[in-house]
Amino acid sequence: MKIGIGVQHETDSFLSGKKAAESAIQNGQIDRADLILAFCSGQLDAAVFLNGLRSVVGNIPPIIGGSAIGIISNTFLSYTGSPAGIAVIESDALHCHIAAAGDLDKDEKAAGIALGKQLPRDLKEKLLLIFYDSIKQPATRTSPPVMNASPPLIDGLESTLGRNLPIIGAGLLGDYGFQPTIQFCGSYPGTQSVVGAVLSGDFDHYVKIMHGFTPMDGIYHTITRMDGAVIYDVDNTPIVQMIDGRYGDQEWRRQFPVRRLAIGVNMGDKYDDFLESDYINRLIVSILPDNSGIVLFEPDLREGMDIQFMTRDSTNRIFESVKNNSSQLMQQIIADGKKPMFGLYIDCAGRTASSSDTLTEEASEVINVFNQYNTPLLGFYSGVEIAPFIGKSKGLDWTGVLMVITEKGSDV
Repeated sequence: MKIGIGVQHETDSFLSGKKAAESAIQNGQIDRADLILAFCSGQLDAAVFLNGLRSVVGNIPPIIGGSAIGIISNTFLSYTGSPAGIAVIESDALHCHIAAAGDLDKDEKAAGIALGKQLPRDLKEKLLLIFYDSIKQPATRTSPPVMNASPPLIDGLESTLGRNLPIIGAGLLGDYGFQPTIQFCGSYPGTQSVVGAVLSGDFDHYVKIMHGFTPMDGIYHTITRMDGAVIYDVDNTPIVQMIDGRYGDQEWRRQFPVRRLAIGVNMGDKYDDFLESDYINRLIVSILPDNSGIVLFEPDLREGMDIQFMTRDSTNRIFESVKNNSSQLMQQIIADGKKPMFGLYIDCAGRTASSSDTLTEEASEVINVFNQYNTPLLGFYSGVEIAPFIGKSKGLDWTGVLMVITEKGSDV
């Protein structure tokens, strides 16, 4: 297996794609492109960027991915301006089947079913990568964005796959303004689409989820009024007023999304010691214009559910967690007699230094570990991260999902 990584900060969309492809092919000494993962900033014209890629790699190799807020690689990290990055994979051992479905904004579950029906149901398949449009309706000056929901999309997929195939992927964002995104669907650019790549062959994959929230006070609250992705009341009290009390002011209402607070659901035992791996957290995208409720990134919570207010971990704890989890994953790969060939880091856009009010980037810890092991890395900043969680693939918020493709052999 050969992997070539190409990154660019070129403002010309066509040249960005062309230069990224040329760089990836040169860096990876690629003779034949079998699969390409590609992501570009919302500042670029994604369709023109794709044409730039095609001018180098031709029309045959499938290209999947799409819009991203920023790009991460072994030598590059940027989420300002017009970053773009690609990974070109050449392998006789890894095989892929690409499919895509549209009309995601009309019915997420139906789109999942439509995609699943196009995918093979062979027990030899090891992994499903998916990338989908996060934006159902973009934000306007007077209204918050409406997001496509990952739970019904995943449910639709799993209902047709017929087995528990691990799903790893992302809901795509191109900018912090929650404007429309583009998906690269194998052979064409799409919108309101989900693209999937089923991977099979003589390889293995490892996954680690990086978290970053802890309960603010440990107190559970019950959702008493909710509609879709909007929570109005908890414990029969307006949630906006409750959050005002926790902050001590209303400054948080102007944050888009809210920076240091999230809504958490404990999937473990309520009375056990805190384990970050037991929690699913939901980012607060915004407040309603009339201040009557908060808008979550996903609409999967329900009235009657117990929730907790979650606050971001201290800077040192986040960095230590990312460094330790990345190192432990690579150490496990080596201990298992495998060779890490390629890493994909799907990082929530809320974890950037600018969004977290930190001086350094947590993704730099992943970069350092992969450089230590001389392993190619491509990452991007996303809206939703998808990975297996407590026995089922789920959409996650404010996480970093690190996947490593491996081959046999322990030499690194």
